[in-house]
Amino acid sequence: MYSSNPLVLAVVEHARSLPSEPALSWRGKTVSFAELAEMTRTAASVVAGLPPGPVGIVGEKAPETVALVLGCLAAGRRFLIPAPTLPVPTLSSLYRRAGCVAIVSTSDMGDGANGLATDVVDVRASAGEPPEVEADDVSFMLTTSGSTGTPKIVPLTVAAVERFARWAGAEFDLGPGRRVLNYAPLNFDLCLLEVWATLRCGGCVVLADPEQATNGAALAELVAGQRVHVVQAVPMFYELLLPAVRAPLDSVDRVLVTGDVFRPALLPRLREVFPNARLTNVYGCTETNDSFTQDLRADMDVIPMGAPIPGVRALLVAEDGSVLHGSGVGELLVSTPFQTPGYLDSPDRYVPHPEGADELRYFRSGDLVRRTDTGALVLEGRTDSRVKIRGQQVNTQQVEQVLLDHPAVLEAAALVAPDPVAGKRLHVVVRTDGTANSLVLRRHCVDRLPRAAVPSTLRVATDPLPRTATGKVDRKHLTAT
Repeated sequence: MYSSNPLVLAVVEHARSLPSEPALSWRGKTVSFAELAEMTRTAASVVAGLPPGPVGIVGEKAPETVALVLGCLAAGRRFLIPAPTLPVPTLSSLYRRAGCVAIVSTSDMGDGANGLATDVVDVRASAGEPPEVEADDVSFMLTTSGSTGTPKIVPLTVAAVERFARWAGAEFDLGPGRRVLNYAPLNFDLCLLEVWATLRCGGCVVLADPEQATNGAALAELVAGQRVHVVQAVPMFYELLLPAVRAPLDSVDRVLVTGDVFRPALLPRLREVFPNARLTNVYGCTETNDSFTQDLRADMDVIPMGAPIPGVRALLVAEDGSVLHGSGVGELLVSTPFQTPGYLDSPDRYVPHPEGADELRYFRSGDLVRRTDTGALVLEGRTDSRVKIRGQQVNTQQVEQVLLDHPAVLEAAALVAPDPVAGKRLHVVVRTDGTANSLVLRRHCVDRLPRAAVPSTLRVATDPLPRTATGKVDRKHLTAT
């Protein structure tokens, strides 16, 4: 009773040919491919019995939630899987915008379901025949992080997910016998590699417990104890892990850093902790998936974006809309084989080639990128991080990077606040190791930034900065506080 979705068919084939091979590892227990296929069948029978239309998923990271996602695919249903930690009104709005006919859950929702717009259905048993799926049918509906506003819904087609899984499987060797760490929440686009591409290729997904997500020692123990081969995570993971590791994690042969800016100062320690691994920085967006890769060396003081992966085209566009062919700074436009057709219910950010050089659709990333005289691409900031302070243009991400270059600074966030006299002022929050105060850090900024970019106020925090479920600084929360 499975649809023709290639991810589901691959899991079913692994269950037939490699029934006892591990598919998932969770809290010390293993779920085989045969067991996962049976869980998927049960979930699919429930989803198939629901009214026609998209399905919303509510669930914490667990094998049952993985099976529920596969069950939706097996039943030929598109589904929305947002962060379960979002406020109930936001979740309700997302499910409504996605047109979800029901919300399915693997556990009792309790009071948390009271404000949701549609019914919660426990995964038990039902019946129904799944429709055939086409390559252009939407399967996954992910969301952007919402770190600066309301999350946008990002639909992905069956073909886009399959193309990505095939590329990732070959590039990072995700097949049988391989163990891949899944640190990200299941709603995050990083799971397309860590979970779905790994299952597609027959590898084992080692699920990191969200309750241990900020415990560096526990994460190190998980990687070592499970003899993980592939680690992909946002910089926050490595910030937590590296100080806690007591012995090299020598089973790991691929390390991927992605999702945010990585501090070059950590590269020597990264090499020490993963002595046998190829270290790679991966650039991508939820809307386009992975786009660039760059191998990392311990002696780098700047991390370039690297080279486009096969099938990716990229342009830099100047402020006047012209394509930048030489050195300089422009907005990055990207076209990938894995990209979404466009946001579900928001203005589309996909545009044709500005000079009509091809018929591709390019995603306006909003990232400012510098092309050096040697042709290297270096991330400079965001188009929405350029603001006018005292009549001069300031890049808030440049301010953050200057502060992060100070050896005492662990985290930094630059925020724009209203000012009754100047119109806008720059406020910065930093977390340090305790060896530098605000006066030292302000002098550091004065020596390295234009006058307009020197923060008006600088607050040193003792606790980690608030983060979204995807590991990015939650600027909306910082602004509110």
